[in-house]
Amino acid sequence: MSLFAIRDYRRLFGAQVIALFGTGLTTVALGLLAYDLAGPRAGMVLATALTIKMVMYVVIAPLAAAYADRLPRRTFLVLLDVVRGAVVLALPLITEVWHIYVLIGVLQAASAAFTPTFQAVIPDIVTDKSDYTRALSASQVAYTMESLLSPVLAALALAFISYSRLFLGTSAGFLVSALLVLSTRIPNARPSAQTRAWDRAASGIRTFLATPRLRGVMALNLVLAAAGSIVVVNTVNYVRDGLGGSQSGVAWMLATSGSGTLLAALVLPRVLDRVAARTVMMTGAGVLLGGTAAAVALAATGLTTWAATAVVWAVIGVGMALVVTPTGNVLRASVAPDAVPAAFAAQFSLSHLAWLITYPIAGWLGTNAGFTATWSVLAALAATGALGAVLLWPASDARPTATTTAPATQARLTDRSTLSKAA
Repeated sequence: MSLFAIRDYRRLFGAQVIALFGTGLTTVALGLLAYDLAGPRAGMVLATALTIKMVMYVVIAPLAAAYADRLPRRTFLVLLDVVRGAVVLALPLITEVWHIYVLIGVLQAASAAFTPTFQAVIPDIVTDKSDYTRALSASQVAYTMESLLSPVLAALALAFISYSRLFLGTSAGFLVSALLVLSTRIPNARPSAQTRAWDRAASGIRTFLATPRLRGVMALNLVLAAAGSIVVVNTVNYVRDGLGGSQSGVAWMLATSGSGTLLAALVLPRVLDRVAARTVMMTGAGVLLGGTAAAVALAATGLTTWAATAVVWAVIGVGMALVVTPTGNVLRASVAPDAVPAAFAAQFSLSHLAWLITYPIAGWLGTNAGFTATWSVLAALAATGALGAVLLWPASDARPTATTTAPATQARLTDRSTLSKAA
């Protein structure tokens, strides 16, 4: 409760939640728009749009993080929300597939700049160490709730309105988010120790490459993206064409995966008090491997039933929560306090780089080669990532703790650290 007693954090968190739900509605509506424009090739269209999103995140996010200490952050965040709201408002008006690509490029460029700037603000507002840890957890809960409730809300809305109206709700959400940010007192950024933009952009990535447990997190990002792409990209065509479902059916199947994520996220806080983050995240990788293998079996055997698909989607949702939820604490415990924003920005870019690999496979290969071949490739990628994580993140380095050591020194000490449990 002490965390939400902080007025400015409470408003920023509200802005994040509202914008997240708007984004969730956009994801559902965008898939249905792609199906209307491209039919059986909707997966390819959606994959292309999501690939554009990932390119923007990988390229723009580190640059935004590099310049975050030079910008009036409140004004910048409000401007980005306004841009996103305007772009989403234009989406239901388009008539050609290439229009989607242009607007998604602008929308995701704004989102890629918003996220690292937003993350950099939190430690300046929430200064207590324990409260900051809770803020990281609250942010993850918000993402989890969005993954569950956005598809559910979309399914309920689609029973009464067309999907194009969902875009209106998203646009309104971004504008409300902008108003909440505008009402928040955001302090000026502390200047970074690096003077060159590239040094600031690359500092977090260098830390990842120098730290065994963070290299393991990079490998786990590939597992997460390989399994998650099956759900995000292929659900529309699998439900509409394979199961003969409706628009609401697509939303409900996405909600099934979100339910698995939510249930796991509710249990994990107590588990993480007793079990090391590495153990939980490796277990999540195993669950995701099982989910992708089950998806391949579904496609190969032709067992296209609602119940079987829902179980597999829920399993993938559980695995995603097991990998994602502990990540924030692992990052924070692996670097010095002043390097936390750079570490989060690096994880933001590197995780989206993994999705940049898997989204085109799920959409483009799925359209041309079918689900069996496509999901087999994604399962192989997930297995590669899981094996890499086991090799890169030694079991002896399972329990990191926060440190005030300077980043360069921390990187040198990581390999021989035997640290107390915090993640």
